[in-house]
Amino acid sequence: MRYAETGINLEIDLSRRNIERVETDPRDTELFLGGQGTAAKIIFERVPADCDAFSPDNLLIFSTGLLHGTPVPSANRVAVNTISPQTNLLAHSLMGGFFGPEMKHAGYDKIILKGKAPELSYIYINNDTVEIRDASHLKGMGCTETGDVLKKELKDDKVQVVAIGLAGENRVYTASMDHGHSSAARGPAPVMGDKRIKAIAVRGTRNVNVAHPGELFALCMKLHKKIAESDGCGDWMAVDEDDSFHHDNFAWGNARTRRRGFWSKELEERWKRLKYDHMERQTSCYNCPKKCRNVIKWPGKNRFGYKCYGKDTYHMAAFKELDFSYEILGIAQEYGLDSYSTPQVFAFAVELYEAGILTDKDLPGFPSDSGDRFFYLMEKVVHREGIGDILADGVWHAARRIGKGAEKFDHNTIKRFEQLPIKLGKLNPPYFLMIATAEKMAITQIEGSFPQDPLPTVEEREAFIKRWEAVPDERFIKYFMEWEKRNEISNEASCAITDWNEAMHYIDDAIGLCGFVSSFRGQFGGGVAYHMNNIPEILTLATGIHFDKEKLWRCFQRNRTLVRAVNVKRGMRRKDERPPEDHWAIRDKGFEQRLLDDYYAFKGWTKDGIPSKATLDFLNLEFVSRNFLENNILTGEENVPLPVVSVKNREAQP
Repeated sequence: MRYAETGINLEIDLSRRNIERVETDPRDTELFLGGQGTAAKIIFERVPADCDAFSPDNLLIFSTGLLHGTPVPSANRVAVNTISPQTNLLAHSLMGGFFGPEMKHAGYDKIILKGKAPELSYIYINNDTVEIRDASHLKGMGCTETGDVLKKELKDDKVQVVAIGLAGENRVYTASMDHGHSSAARGPAPVMGDKRIKAIAVRGTRNVNVAHPGELFALCMKLHKKIAESDGCGDWMAVDEDDSFHHDNFAWGNARTRRRGFWSKELEERWKRLKYDHMERQTSCYNCPKKCRNVIKWPGKNRFGYKCYGKDTYHMAAFKELDFSYEILGIAQEYGLDSYSTPQVFAFAVELYEAGILTDKDLPGFPSDSGDRFFYLMEKVVHREGIGDILADGVWHAARRIGKGAEKFDHNTIKRFEQLPIKLGKLNPPYFLMIATAEKMAITQIEGSFPQDPLPTVEEREAFIKRWEAVPDERFIKYFMEWEKRNEISNEASCAITDWNEAMHYIDDAIGLCGFVSSFRGQFGGGVAYHMNNIPEILTLATGIHFDKEKLWRCFQRNRTLVRAVNVKRGMRRKDERPPEDHWAIRDKGFEQRLLDDYYAFKGWTKDGIPSKATLDFLNLEFVSRNFLENNILTGEENVPLPVVSVKNREAQP
């Protein structure tokens, strides 16, 4: 019997309308865990290096986490992977809510889509019933609207639906897919639109077996209580009205203008009233005691939900206030637009217009008010009309198609993807590594275990580490205690800290844990629910496979290296590993390159960022090393040390 997972992937060839239930290899569970780990393996083995994102041969994979459907609280994040049309690299996205656990209860670990449907369609899954159905009546509908219509059509309020809006249908690169106000962006939605799949509706009633149910349930009850009571779990921005951090420190407009001192207590009180006067409820994801999503009904607009920084992006890009975000979010979410990258695209277009690069010929009837301009641009982009057809491909591509100096306004993309609008002073070495070498296209999917800044006094640091239960190895305490200035930290520490940050995210992405109770919240000290010291026991009880901390760390190294290998196979090299030129005001290019050298060596990669044959074979990725040798990506003679293991076994803390 398979524990924690179903052992079955649902493979759907949309071109041939062929549906297969494929049994998976249980050895892959022990090696890659699940989620993004096994998805990356499938993409490496089955998607050719020269495959275009909009080719029928590209795969779109929805992966449950290994712990979905088990009693483990807050295990609900679906990994959605494909080749991104925007970056031509592996697209990685996460989506909360109930969709992943419902997939598991229907009997499937993954839904793998290949080919293209001849007409707009949706997929209906109810345990063993799997059908490709006509979706012509859903064409042009919003994401939430599509879900509501399908629930009525299927006469089942419990069916879980993920859908794209008009932006996804029209293959807008910054499109997202939505499931009950949980969204997956950064590449998968335009591929879903290209495959002509409007929605996937899933209903499942099967049990998910675990190896040691009594012990696991007892442990999970304690975790559930801890998550509920801890201020170190969940999205604090759902309830904390002080948002000075983003507004005073993040950049406004096209990621250029910092407005120091913008925040005030009067503003906070006014925005708090706006929020609670229009908030219908706060909602949770599957089996989670936290309510991180605020659901807002703005007069005359669609209902929408947001969490974290997502409520700020539109009004900060347009130099407006919270009421503007409330005006636009309901429409943007129904269209299926990513609220992190899309506002930057709009602000980029406004800058080009004000610089005379775009003119009234490009933007006929362009309004004078910045908010009205955003509504204007949104309609152009989602319909791919006029200049909107160019802007729909994101800032990097649009800048190069527009020309006439537009390239210099593209100052906040990495590997062709828009980043969070942060502009800082002195370089933070671990953050340089995380931003430069990221495979996930957003720092929030990399950072989170180690604090962003040192604490000023020894007493404060000592108080911090007393609650810092997530620390996997004592060396991180030493790094933290000796850290005096943000930009002054050893390369050894920078590499190890980056490695730990990555480890927690890659593990979460494989087993389905929400970063707000795990990988993202450890940087704030005590109270985090999941960490390297307790996840091995949870996995052992759930799967019946013995895990200890070192074995779990090896799973992370394997998955991280495999994702890197997918992108190396597609042509990514050291030359691509660079943050925006103005991300930090003070730069030392020589130091940055030495730091990159040390990081590559730490990982067991070549000077060009390619995992060596010795590293690949050490991590049981021989199928990758064979491919790299056959395609002359490696010679097999690279003299590279094996990757460093950044943990030593340490007893789990109570």
